[in-house]
Amino acid sequence: MQLMRYGAVAKTLTQGMTAVLCALTLAIVLPAGLRAQALIPPPPDVQASGYLLIDAHTNHVIAAHNIDEPLPPASLTKIMTSYLAARELAAGRISHDDEVRISVAAWRTPGSRMFIQEGTTVRFEDLLRGMIIQSGNDASVAIAEHIAGSEDAFANMMNQQAQQLGMTDTFYLNSTGLPAEGHVTTPRDLAKVARALITEFPDHYAMYSERSFTYNDIQQPNRNRLLWRDRSVDGMKTGHTTEAGYCLVASAERDGMRLVSIVMGTSSDEARMRESNKLLSYGFRYYETRRLYGAGERLRVSDVWRGQAGEVGLGLAEAAYITIPRGHYGDLEAEIEQQRVLRAPIDEGEQLGMLRVKLGDDLVYEAPLVALEPVTEAGFFKRLWHSVVLFFRELFR
Repeated sequence: MQLMRYGAVAKTLTQGMTAVLCALTLAIVLPAGLRAQALIPPPPDVQASGYLLIDAHTNHVIAAHNIDEPLPPASLTKIMTSYLAARELAAGRISHDDEVRISVAAWRTPGSRMFIQEGTTVRFEDLLRGMIIQSGNDASVAIAEHIAGSEDAFANMMNQQAQQLGMTDTFYLNSTGLPAEGHVTTPRDLAKVARALITEFPDHYAMYSERSFTYNDIQQPNRNRLLWRDRSVDGMKTGHTTEAGYCLVASAERDGMRLVSIVMGTSSDEARMRESNKLLSYGFRYYETRRLYGAGERLRVSDVWRGQAGEVGLGLAEAAYITIPRGHYGDLEAEIEQQRVLRAPIDEGEQLGMLRVKLGDDLVYEAPLVALEPVTEAGFFKRLWHSVVLFFRELFR
């Protein structure tokens, strides 16, 4: 084991290693004035049946309670309806400009409404805003019918998509969230679909920040009143039924850090706003997200035997981000573990080791180290000579 100390991010490792397994520990050091230990209080007391706060970029859980109990989601269901619509739009199977004929079933859907009329046609993008901003159940059914032919068929698509996203405790029976026995989800599962929508379809997600929408000369405000209370909040969706209580998925971004909060089963509209604000304020005040290394960044250069090139660069296939308590960045330690003998041929992207980052005894990040370029085999005589050298080197270790 060798110990090396670097600057704030410890970006470049260049020492070659040559034996069967090696490890290199990097202390990620900040100036002494920045290394004061932060005092992290426990998460706030949140009055909800279940709640969750995550970093949208790293998926790090900051606060959680009862996150795996299936609960009725009310209009939080529409996040999945919206996500499926965004996927269909991205695939080119539908268009924002599609004129959607409104069925009797959509027109008669009870609950919150966009006030579309049976037998008319409505532009698909207007239906999206009617569903996202006005929480229109009639718009949700019209969207479902346009995509899948019927709401039942669309619910089947929703359940397939939920499984693909790893939402193992979710089952959908409709596109709206209107009460139905067995129509349930969990805070953990809601975080998965919300995070997917935000990261995969940012242009679509931008609709969630719009404060009002007017259709047929009827203006309705966005039901997410956090948009007015906190300028960093730019989404996401409210829900309410007698069975579900008052629910809210909210998302906010400050200084490049995006958080997603989920509260389910609160007692009032004011309570869901207050409890969501508690979670977001706690996360932003006491946690931070850092980018440690970039995708393809050369973290290490190691010797290669029997290859046309004598060395290979090692790095990460994807950028490394971590969420940690504020004030603890200077306490991070990164460890690289790799094979001590690297032999050609080596493919680009081939795993040759692991990168682990710890905060004290806690592992906060782990990812494979991969070859950043290919190394082909050398000619016969060079391979033979390297084999002889390696044999005697290992013999006398």
